[in-house]
Amino acid sequence: MFQKFQNHLSKYFPRLADQKLLLALSGGVDSCVLLDLCLKSGLLPAVAHCNFQLRGTASEDDAIWIQNLAQKNNLKCHIQNFDTQTHALETRVSIQMAARELRYQWFEKLCSENDYDLILVAHHADDVIETFMINTMRGSGLRGLLGIPERRRKIRRPLLPFSREEIKNYARENKIEWREDASNVKTDYLRNALRHEVIPLWKKREPNFDAQFQETLSYLGQAQAVLDGVIEDFKDQNIIPQDQGFKISIDALKSLSSLGYYLHALFAPYGFRNLADLEKLIDAQSGKQLFSDTHRLIKDRVYLLLSSLDHSVTESYTIDLEMSSIDHPLKLFFSHEKSFKKGDPKTLLLDKSKLKFPLILRKWNQSDYFYPNGMRGRKKLSKYFKDEKFSLLQKEAQWLLCSGDDIVWIVGKRADQRFLADFDTLDKWLIRIG
Repeated sequence: MFQKFQNHLSKYFPRLADQKLLLALSGGVDSCVLLDLCLKSGLLPAVAHCNFQLRGTASEDDAIWIQNLAQKNNLKCHIQNFDTQTHALETRVSIQMAARELRYQWFEKLCSENDYDLILVAHHADDVIETFMINTMRGSGLRGLLGIPERRRKIRRPLLPFSREEIKNYARENKIEWREDASNVKTDYLRNALRHEVIPLWKKREPNFDAQFQETLSYLGQAQAVLDGVIEDFKDQNIIPQDQGFKISIDALKSLSSLGYYLHALFAPYGFRNLADLEKLIDAQSGKQLFSDTHRLIKDRVYLLLSSLDHSVTESYTIDLEMSSIDHPLKLFFSHEKSFKKGDPKTLLLDKSKLKFPLILRKWNQSDYFYPNGMRGRKKLSKYFKDEKFSLLQKEAQWLLCSGDDIVWIVGKRADQRFLADFDTLDKWLIRIG
C-alpha cells in the first residue's frame, strides 16, 4: 500500500512536500494510517483533533492519546473541545451534521491563524460508496452521486483510492495503533447501517465490486464534466452581470428543454434548491421574490435578477461642511472650483448657499420626488426610474445626495435644478465622483 500511496501522491499531489500541511486526526484507523503514510513519505503535518464530547471519558481519553502521539512524532498538535449537542439543538441539525460543521469551521480558522496551505483528510473508497448510497436515497442529482471530491478548496483526500480493508491490513502489517470509536459499530445511524449491513453483502456477491464502482464513478464524472461545459456555455451567452449579482432572460430559460436541470445548476449554488418555487417565479408577477440565506431572486419583467443580501436599502451617510472627500459608500470629492466639464455625469456644480449641511447620502423611498434639470415641475422618483427602465436591483443600488428632505442629485444620473449653480452664484461647490 505504501508504494501505491507514493505513486498516487506523485501523480495527483506532487507538491505536497512544499506545502504547510494540517492533518485531521480523529484517532481512528483511517487517519492514523494516513499519518503513518505521510511521515514515511517525508511529510510532517501538524495534526488537528476534534473532541466533540459525545462519548464521556472516552472522548477525553482520545484527545490525550492524540496529544501523546503528536508529541512522540514531534508534530504540532491542535485540540479543540466542542459542545456538539448544543450546536445541533441551536442550528436544528443532526449530531453528525453539527459535528461536521464545527469540524470544518475550526479547520478553516486554524488555516487562517497558522498559514496552513492544505488540510489532509482520511476519507477512503468505502466512504465514497456510503456517500453515493446515502445521496441516492435522498434523491440527489448527478453531482451528489459522484460522492466525495478528492480536492475541495483547501481539503485534500489522498486515501480515496484505498478501501477500508486495504487500510486495516496496512495498519495490522505495520503494527499501527489506533483508537476504536464504539459508536462506529452501532447501526442506529444510516451510514453505519450501510457500512456494516448493506455494503458487505453487496461486495460479497460481486468480487470485483470496488473496481467496477470506481469505473462507474469515472463515467459519471465525465458526464458531469460535459454538463458543466453546457451550463458554462449557457451562462456565457445569457447571464448579464449587475452591480449586486446578475440577471438572466426568462425567455432564454423558457426555451430550454430541461429547464429543471438548468434552474438547479444556475441557482442552487446561491441557496435556491426548490425547483417548484423557481419554476413558479418564472411565471409570477413582476416584483415577486425568493430568498435564500445569502441571496435574493427577483422576477423583474422579462428577467430574473439575483443579488446578495449583504447590503441594506435603509443605510445612509452624512457629509459635513468641512469634508473634502469620502470613500464610502461612494468615492466623492468636494471642492470650490468654479468650472467643470459640462455634460459629465460624474461631476455636479452646486450653489453651496442653497444646501443644508450635513448633506445625506441615502437610498430612495416611494414618496421621493425631485425637480429634474431641464424640465418644468417636479417628478416622482419612481416615475423617473420607470422611464429610465431601472430594474429593482438598480433602484436599490442607486444613491441619492440630499439636502434635508430634498434630493440634490440622483448620483451620476440626474440633478435637481433647484440647487445647481448659475452664472451669478458666488459660492460654487463642485462634487466629483472618484
